[in-house]
Amino acid sequence: MCEVRLRDGADLEDCVRMLAEVHKGDGYPLNWPECPAEWLAQPAQFGAWVAEQDGRIVGHLALSPAGSDDLAPGLWSDRAGTSPAEVAVVRRLFVSPSARGHGIGALLISQAAREARGRGLHAVLDVVATDTAAAALYERLGWSLLAEVDQRWSEQRTVTVRCYAAPL
Repeated sequence: MCEVRLRDGADLEDCVRMLAEVHKGDGYPLNWPECPAEWLAQPAQFGAWVAEQDGRIVGHLALSPAGSDDLAPGLWSDRAGTSPAEVAVVRRLFVSPSARGHGIGALLISQAAREARGRGLHAVLDVVATDTAAAALYERLGWSLLAEVDQRWSEQRTVTVRCYAAPL
């Protein structure tokens, strides 16, 4: 049985450890953050949740307002005729490799979509196009592909990003 609950400060150490495991195996995040705990616990977040199974944290997700580097909010607001301020961005979603295949990612995504709706916002996200497993999950859950866009991450790196919006 898996429980999704709000993340608290005491969870960050376990989340960072799990993130390192995901990064080593999957390359997420693409650029390892200098301070992983701060990367996970951004001050502007609406909230962050963990999935816990058998007393162990096995998944993480955060929801936040749109940032200047996010592509999906603008794409969604153009399509829906709303403001980018009317979206909530799903971020920092990852599941422990040892816990995959049990619907934990879907549980976390559902939590984010519910929280966004409860705030009168629409959930969106950006994902690197090479993360085909994540894209398959979003599409299986009915999220709409808004666009695939090249995004410049640095002078030396351009990354193709797929932008999704939660089902209406």
